[in-house]
Amino acid sequence: MEFPPCPASLKQIQHFLKIAQEHDVRDIVVAYWSRLYALQVGLKLTTQQPEETRLLLAIMDWLESMKKEHADNEAITNEVAAQAHMENYALKLFLYADKQDRDGNFGKNVVKAFYSSGVIYDVLQTYGELSEEALHNRKYAKWKAAYIHNCLKNGETPISGPMGEEEGGEEGNENNDTPTLSPQEPSNEAPGGNDSNEAAGGDDSNENPENTDNNIPDAEAILNNPDILPSPPVEEEKPGGFEPFVPPTTPHPVYTPPVVKVQLTSDQMMKAQKYCKYAGSALDYDDVNTAIENLNKALKLLTTGQDN
Repeated sequence: MEFPPCPASLKQIQHFLKIAQEHDVRDIVVAYWSRLYALQVGLKLTTQQPEETRLLLAIMDWLESMKKEHADNEAITNEVAAQAHMENYALKLFLYADKQDRDGNFGKNVVKAFYSSGVIYDVLQTYGELSEEALHNRKYAKWKAAYIHNCLKNGETPISGPMGEEEGGEEGNENNDTPTLSPQEPSNEAPGGNDSNEAAGGDDSNENPENTDNNIPDAEAILNNPDILPSPPVEEEKPGGFEPFVPPTTPHPVYTPPVVKVQLTSDQMMKAQKYCKYAGSALDYDDVNTAIENLNKALKLLTTGQDN
């Protein structure tokens, strides 16, 4: 389906529409929720101009069509399953970019991966407030993308990993209700997709025809034209090496459940399944601590009905 062009008055949703376009074939779940979030933000921004209305109505029609076509896809019809899918996807992209960065493999692909991870974390606000870890990852990803990009632009070699007060420039932006990105907050793309080049080169009214690999744009150009950044390389299917953010608290003790029979709701069962999926995803990256933490959460929820 071809969508009307995104008017300048709705440029804040352009990043979400772009990432949706890139995932129409690769991952319909990411495409669906990215367009839904774009619609939610667009409805808040619209001034009822004809070009705005045409775009928003087209998005509504597409969402309704996809919901019917994929009625058997739980990650589209159920928000709990959708949140788990999107969180795992954002984390996978973040881990890919972080490993490349820590290995000293700098380039526009890494900028794109960090940038895209930050936007997907924005989309996760569809399901409510972001967790502390998600807020940290989003903030770090957007800062790191801008930092590496500026180093490449200036002919400098970036420094791997975090650098003390590296995220100071992002203070105050992490809790924004609307996806207004500052010059230090890049956006858009997805991990390890086999259709990355094809999707990025698809028919998109917002695409910048002057994009070339040898012309590194400035940060403002990235924000206004996410198309100018390349997709992550498809051969990197199993990222790893990132040590996830752990809040500055005492370590989580291993939970010993009391012997109590609890009647669980369907939502609680879905939440427990989500924690188990998180644990499996963490083990894919050899992150035992995060796997244990999520399994303990699932165990506590199943045995007490409490989730905190």
